[in-house]
Amino acid sequence: MIDFDYVNPTRIIFGHKAEDKIADVLQGYGFKKALIVYGGGSIKRSGLYQNVINKLDWKGISHVEVSGVKPNPDRRFVLLGRDLARNENVDCVLAIGGGSVIDVAKGIAAGYYYDGDPFDFNLHKAVPKKCLPVGSILTIASAGSESSDSCVISDEEKHIKSGFNTPLNRPLFTIEDPELTYSVSPYQTAVGITDIMMHSLERYFNKSESEMLSDAWALSLCKDVMSHGLGALKNPESYDDRAALMLDSSLSHDGLTALGKKAPFVVHPLEHGLSGYKEDVAHGAGIAICYLGWARYVYKKDTEKFARLARVLFNVDVEDDEKAAIMGIRAMRDFYVSIGMPTSLEEVGITENELPILASLVSGNGTRVIGCCPQSLEQKDILAVYRLCLKA
Repeated sequence: MIDFDYVNPTRIIFGHKAEDKIADVLQGYGFKKALIVYGGGSIKRSGLYQNVINKLDWKGISHVEVSGVKPNPDRRFVLLGRDLARNENVDCVLAIGGGSVIDVAKGIAAGYYYDGDPFDFNLHKAVPKKCLPVGSILTIASAGSESSDSCVISDEEKHIKSGFNTPLNRPLFTIEDPELTYSVSPYQTAVGITDIMMHSLERYFNKSESEMLSDAWALSLCKDVMSHGLGALKNPESYDDRAALMLDSSLSHDGLTALGKKAPFVVHPLEHGLSGYKEDVAHGAGIAICYLGWARYVYKKDTEKFARLARVLFNVDVEDDEKAAIMGIRAMRDFYVSIGMPTSLEEVGITENELPILASLVSGNGTRVIGCCPQSLEQKDILAVYRLCLKA
């Protein structure tokens, strides 16, 4: 186990009607003016938006808004929000929504004190030194951005999707009421299941000096997501299932399942190349596709870990590790199919001729490698993985 210094300052305010506490929470921190960031009209149709506004008005907390944030959010929302936050002298950013909305809020918060383009952080040209405080009211269990140190933004013009990590990105608080996720569609629920699992699986597959507690946590969390995810798909208004998914979302991406080890991601960068290039691909759907191709490409480099996953998550009962690993990859594919996820690039409209473009985007034209365990991937490896992703 390597040395580490772990702090997650995100306060989780969880439970029935937790959103009703929003004004008291903001007031408790001393905030007086918030920039509210949200997506489409769903929070208005549900009544959540008006409830929040009423609570803020009642307590005398003023607010301005940035709306219309969409999945795989473009950098223009960050620029728009940054300029509005400065002009209005807000003292905090409140995201109401899922990962895309929260990531835009983080980008705004990081850009507030930066003179350049906030997308410089995503391009790793600059590092934020100070950020506005961010809080969230979570409406979908998926991205884990509500408690993570990451911020992923796209540049639609250049087809670039990239993230940056800093402890300053961690939200100050997140409000989580499982009932707010009752209306999430089956497809988006499945997208969330896939993404939550991969946040811990990415960490699990990184090097362990021995069988580590964090590895056991990662697999246990994935097993919980699978069980309660199927429950939520069967009964969308099952409070216990929705609650488990919501909490799993936060715990899967806050660093807990990587304690004592380094955990650079590899499947996520592969997916960022995909959805950055083709914006209509949902992140979790792309994750399902990319994981299967990546697993087929690298499993022989660490058959023991792939075999352990197969035995824990899918009850594979064979002694030979390589056979177990192969059976686990097939079982994961069957699980993705069972929840309605695509398992090939062809299913999302990617052709073989486009694979070199994706590989170039991910590798920065061959200037960078991604991941490290079981092996790092350079441009030729990335292209080989995408070729394995092409067909189911």
